[in-house]
Amino acid sequence: MSTTRLPVLFLTDLVVLPGMVVPIELDDAAKAAVDAASSHSDGHLLVAPRLEDRYASYGVEASIVQIGRLANGEAAAVIRAEQRVRIGSGVSGPGTALWVEAEELGTTGHDSEEVTKLAAEYKALVVATLQRRDAWQVIDTVNKVTDPSALADLAGYASWLTDAQKRQLLETPDVAERLRVLVAWAKDHLAETEVNDKIADDVREGMEKSQREFLLRQQLAAIRKELGEDEPDGAQDYRTRVEEAALPDDVRKAALREVAKLERASDQSPETGYLRTWLDSVLELPWGTRTTDTTDVGAAREVLDADHHGLEDVKDRIVEYLAVRSRRAERHLEVVGGRGSGAVMALVGPPGVGKTSLGESVAKALGRKFVRVALGGVRDEAEIRGHRRTYVGALPGRIVRAISEAGSMNPVILLDEIDKVGADYRGDPAAALLEVLDPAQNHTFRDHYLEVDLDLSDVVFLATANVVETIPQALLDRMELVQLDGYTEDDKIAIARQYLLPRQLGLAALTTDEVRVDDDALREIAADYTREPGVRQLERLLAKALRKAATRLARADAPEQLVIDTSTLREYLGRPRFTPDAHERTSVPGVATGLAVTGLGGDVLFIEASAVPAVEGSGSGSGGLTLTGQLGDVMKESAQIALSYVRAHAPELGITDTAVLYGPIHVHVPAGAVPKDGPSAGVTMVTALTSMAVGRPVRGEVGMTGEVTLNGRVLPIGGLKQKLLAAQRAGLTTVFVPKRNEPDLDDVPADVLEAIDVRPMSDVAALVRQAIEPAAAQAGSLAA
Repeated sequence: MSTTRLPVLFLTDLVVLPGMVVPIELDDAAKAAVDAASSHSDGHLLVAPRLEDRYASYGVEASIVQIGRLANGEAAAVIRAEQRVRIGSGVSGPGTALWVEAEELGTTGHDSEEVTKLAAEYKALVVATLQRRDAWQVIDTVNKVTDPSALADLAGYASWLTDAQKRQLLETPDVAERLRVLVAWAKDHLAETEVNDKIADDVREGMEKSQREFLLRQQLAAIRKELGEDEPDGAQDYRTRVEEAALPDDVRKAALREVAKLERASDQSPETGYLRTWLDSVLELPWGTRTTDTTDVGAAREVLDADHHGLEDVKDRIVEYLAVRSRRAERHLEVVGGRGSGAVMALVGPPGVGKTSLGESVAKALGRKFVRVALGGVRDEAEIRGHRRTYVGALPGRIVRAISEAGSMNPVILLDEIDKVGADYRGDPAAALLEVLDPAQNHTFRDHYLEVDLDLSDVVFLATANVVETIPQALLDRMELVQLDGYTEDDKIAIARQYLLPRQLGLAALTTDEVRVDDDALREIAADYTREPGVRQLERLLAKALRKAATRLARADAPEQLVIDTSTLREYLGRPRFTPDAHERTSVPGVATGLAVTGLGGDVLFIEASAVPAVEGSGSGSGGLTLTGQLGDVMKESAQIALSYVRAHAPELGITDTAVLYGPIHVHVPAGAVPKDGPSAGVTMVTALTSMAVGRPVRGEVGMTGEVTLNGRVLPIGGLKQKLLAAQRAGLTTVFVPKRNEPDLDDVPADVLEAIDVRPMSDVAALVRQAIEPAAAQAGSLAA
């Protein structure tokens, strides 16, 4: 290897590899090195990187191509690096430049198989990298390079290599080692480039899609504007709608806050949809719309009478409400949104008595809008108060939706089947109704979705229920209870004649000239074919009879008019389903007829008592009491009390043989599949046990109700009106009731009191003596 003396040019910010042609600025040291090379070494000099901690060990021998000036006037030179050299010790030389010995390095192993494979692999990586940058001219230059060492030194032009990496290449004279390092670096860079390009493509596609959607929306808006179909869907349109709407001040402020959020939000934000839905819900509410109540009390009563027969308590209450409203309006005392200005009534009664349809009549009488809210089976508290806006698919509660549907702020809202509201892990809807139905609080009702105060004080709420017991006490306390106890037989005939029959004739496309139904036939249908407090089954039977009549009129030999009377009723409806059986059931000793109240109204209840013969060796002679009929705890206790009373007062009740009272006794209440409970069967149980003990039956036309104490006092019970109606339907003519229930007889219809001999009693012994057949009468009946 030969050595030569060359002036040294140290470069701080540039690493030059063999084969590179680069321009350099000439400071004083560089100018001295270039001048020395031009004057004393045939234009050759040594270019090496300037290191901070040491002198460089390797550099390149370069020739000066051109000396001149840059565009800014600074002196510069263009040099071409020719070969890699090892830097030796410093030597003396002419001029002010630094001279060193440069040792030329041999170029062996270029044609080895390993170097050839490495060169091919590196060239492929370089070409792939350049293809991603569309540098096709550079690719042609690279493809023309065949020398592995020169190919490796082309990395000096690579912008993705750091100066430290380029110095490492400069200090690696072995071609194979240099190519191995470059292959690893090129693979890493290509992988990073692919990832970056993929990310850039995804971002570019997203931006292009957003820009495309924006342009399409602008074009669509322009097209709609030209067609005159511009829709108010922008935030500015919502602001205009809010400012023009007749909103309360606090609602307007809340709406404008949400409009401001909408104006700041982008169209792609999910919050935009929530804000638009909330604003639409608020703007759809009829904030400034109220209907004017009818002030003509007489006309309102006529409307109620025309729609419903009977129900005097409900009609009186509505008329009273109207009368008060009318007087307040005349004296300019009406208060909109004040405490306690609303009305909340609960209509409680058995099915089919007209509770739900009464709500429509109330709205018609008041001149208000009517909305029905079905609460049967509702178990989610959010159904009443609404869902929080943070939930997907959130909506206002049923109360807010009902007002929006009504189109006014003072409608009549019917809360149907309020006794069938349930509770589970989602909350208790009945608890949410406490604020809704409280006239002292509902003027500031706040729905969870709207989160603004809503005035419900001018809404007339009507609630319907079948039984009071399942309504929470706190909720019941907020409502005015109006009891609907069912219809008498005369009421049913009147309802059928005035309402049911005309409606069913219309549904069957018949007229009164084609089909006529006698009142006697209607009475028999109500008495023998139905046993219900309402009129639903009665209407179904009328529909059945009219369908059969329409079928007969379709025949060729049909008469001009069909008459449905008692003689032909069986042809249309078949045999009667119900016949009075109290006389038959009580024809043997130990059976008494009681009266009960269920969710379907009043009903008769038979109590059977029987002495069970003791079996020898069975141990049953201990005087045990067996109770059957699916009885509740209270009714079981009534049986124990009745037996104890009869045992203690046997002589007073006319029982001479008391042994039967201390043997096994079985008390059964028929209809064993139906659960029964309550204390009002106490006197009936005493009567049945006494009848069993004396061996005389209870009078067949007698029914009774009342709670009994251990000393024989008859305590008051509930549902007296319903029980007397049931007694009338069952054909009873004498009913014993507690003395303390005598004031409740004022609520019983006069025709029922005329048909039934109601006897108030305070002592059960006196009741039993009147209810059981006398001994002489029994002997006479046996002789006959």
